[in-house]
This record gives sequence, C-alpha cells and structure tokens, in this order.
Amino acid sequence: MEQKSISPIKEILARIGISRLNEMQEAVMRLDGRKDLVLLSPTGSGKTLAFLLPLLFQLKAEDYIQAVVIVPSRELALQIEAVFRSLGTGLKVTCCYGGHPFQIEKRSLEHPPVLLVGTPGRILDHIEKGNLDLSGVHTLILDEFDKSLEMKFTVEMKRIITRIPHVKRHILTSATESIEIPSFVGLNRPERISFLTSRQSVKGLKLYTVKSSDKDKLNALYGLLGEIGGEPTLVFCNYRESVDRVCDFLTRMGVSNIGFHGGMEQVDRERRLALLRNGSVNIFVSTDLAARGLDIPEVRHVVHYHLPLNEEAFVHRNGRTARMNKGGAAYVILNETETLPEYIHPEPDVFFLPDRPKTPALPQWETLEISRGKRDKVSKKDIVGFLCQKGKLEKEDIGVIEIFEASSFAAVKRGKKKALIPLVQTEKIKNLRARFS
Repeated sequence: MEQKSISPIKEILARIGISRLNEMQEAVMRLDGRKDLVLLSPTGSGKTLAFLLPLLFQLKAEDYIQAVVIVPSRELALQIEAVFRSLGTGLKVTCCYGGHPFQIEKRSLEHPPVLLVGTPGRILDHIEKGNLDLSGVHTLILDEFDKSLEMKFTVEMKRIITRIPHVKRHILTSATESIEIPSFVGLNRPERISFLTSRQSVKGLKLYTVKSSDKDKLNALYGLLGEIGGEPTLVFCNYRESVDRVCDFLTRMGVSNIGFHGGMEQVDRERRLALLRNGSVNIFVSTDLAARGLDIPEVRHVVHYHLPLNEEAFVHRNGRTARMNKGGAAYVILNETETLPEYIHPEPDVFFLPDRPKTPALPQWETLEISRGKRDKVSKKDIVGFLCQKGKLEKEDIGVIEIFEASSFAAVKRGKKKALIPLVQTEKIKNLRARFS
C-alpha cells in the first residue's frame, strides 16, 4: 500500500467526530493494502471503518464500480452505505438489497458508483439482468462472512464471485473464529488479524444473574429495567412470539419500549432501528437478529430474558455492550427451573431486585416523522432550518436526524413534539408539502 498522508486521515475522522482510530483499526491501516485479509473482531468494534478507510486510497473518481461489499442483511448494507457517505469523499456509493424498489436501484446503477454495497440475492439479480458491469472491480469485501454462510447465501456468493474476474484484494470480516472459508472465495495467502476473545473475560463487561420467582420472568424483567433506569438496554428473547409478549407486558406497565424480529416488514424494522439510534426508545426487545449485523449503537446493558441457545449466541449478544473495553453489563434472568449453561463460568454475581420495583425513566427524545426524504432531495440541514424557523425549536432541541428514501426521522426533546406539530403541519419543507407525525 502506498504511504498514506496523516493529514487526510485526520480530516476524514474529524468529519465523523472521531479523534483517533481504535487498536484494531490502526492494525488494519498498517497492513499492506494489496494483500488479502481475514479480519476477526467483535460485533460493534468498528470493522466497517477499518475496511473502508484503507479502501479510500484505492478508489478513483471515475464512473465504474471499483469495489463491492457483500453483506448478509439489509440493515448492515444501509449501515455501510451511511458510514461511507459520512466520510465526505464525494464518491458515489449505491446500496442494493431486497425489499428496496428494484427500479430505483436500476436507475442509480445507470451511472455506476465506485462502491457497490448489497445483499447476495439482490446483487445477483442485478448481475443476471445486465445492470452491473463488474469488470473493473479490484476489491471484494465479504462483511460478516460467517453470517452469510449461516444464512445459506453460499450459492449466491459463489455465482457473484465468478462474475468478478479481476479482483486483486479480498477482505473477509467475521465476529466468530470458527469459520471455514470455501475455496471459491479465492483467497491468496491472506493476512489474519484477530481481536476476538471470550466476552466473559473482557475488561469492562460485568455479568450478573437475576432470580425470578415466576416461570415467565416478566415481573423480574420489569424490576430489573427499573433498576437500570433509562439507560439504553437490549432485551433478548429466543422467539418472535416472546418479543411481542414481552413488549405488550412492558407497554401495559407504562414502560417505553419497542420490539424487533424477522417477522416484521423491512420498512417497519428500519423505523424501529432509527428510534433506537436517535434515543427515542431505550428498551429494545429483540430476537438474536439484533445480536449482530445491524446498525445498532452501543448499549450499556444486555438482558438475556431467555437463555441463549448456544455459547456463540451468548457471545454475540454480549458483544452489543462493553465494546473495545468500554463499560457495560449483561444480565441472565433465571427462573426456579433454570440453571446456568456450562459455558457461563465462573458463576456471575447475583443482582438483587427490590421488593418495590421502579418504573424505568422515559427516553429524553421523541421522534418526528416527516414524509419527505432522499428522493425529494431533503438534507439534514434543510430539516434543522425548518424545525428552527417554522417549529420554533432551538438547535439543542433537535437530536439525531436520519433521512431515508421516502421519509425522514428527527429526534426532538421530549415534551416539544406536541406543540411542534401544529406549528409545522401546514408549512412546506424545501417548498414541498409534507406530513408530520
């Protein structure tokens, strides 16, 4: 790899609000950028930035696809697209995934991006319909590769890779050690970097057990969430029906929460993730779908409402907190018939619940949904200006803003939304009528 100027890296990091790279990212930056790489690092440790930053120095401002990132989930594809855009290079990126309008993607691909990000099935669809010319691709990145194998995308990935004839560098990332890399990937004496370790021994992660006198554990969960307060918390269940049941119970108890599982429509899943990211919801109840491969901010607490099905699931769930040696806690709720699995050792301390549980605090933010988005050329700056001028908000009343294809979500300080909506509902944003809810 050519020697990188420190100045551009500092400027790029400043744009995304990062003062310095973490240890894993620095290790990747020091590598020879021409060699194949297998990168093993926990979920949420910054692998996306680790493989995108070196890639920037290999991309040219020319109209052909030069790098492809294949991912197992739509949410991960959108995350990588968002990170690449945030780097402020001005280079085009296109994101392709199932559940997104095919024709919109086709039109975008008529002016080829330098970076293509997508799920295996959708990328293959575009290849077979003649929408992609991959002859100029020099870098192929298989992110969360083990997850793609687990989700049985092997056939699609093999067919895609055979259509990319001139790859000079392969990068594979994984959050688990136990992966077998098929020969069709075409790795050539790869460098291997591993930052994986037992999550039970990671500095900053504290494990607890919570005893439940009831078999269903709902009351124990409520008591635990009250002790945690309003801090961001992921609650893991093993089944979709359990997620819905836990959410219904918490809602009846006056606890702000949201559920997430694979049975939901993609648009609804994206909306729910946005609410977690912008702080409008702090208690996120999910199946193991949220354990990895999703754009979820680090949380302070992970709750195992159900015992994980295996050690790997336990590792990935806990990987959502105490990332890169930051502090966090994980709690395993056990009823009287349950015992800890052998892989959880030594036995964690018991977290005792009070006789009189407290109701968790409400989030500090609410979400304003705006029925205008990327296709309307609406920007974050447009939304901030609109909310300040027409909605009479101060800048500090406005939090995280996310813009999707057909809508936008803006976090506003709790208590401000009720008065805000009457002020803006008849106003235009960027000279366009919009619905606000």
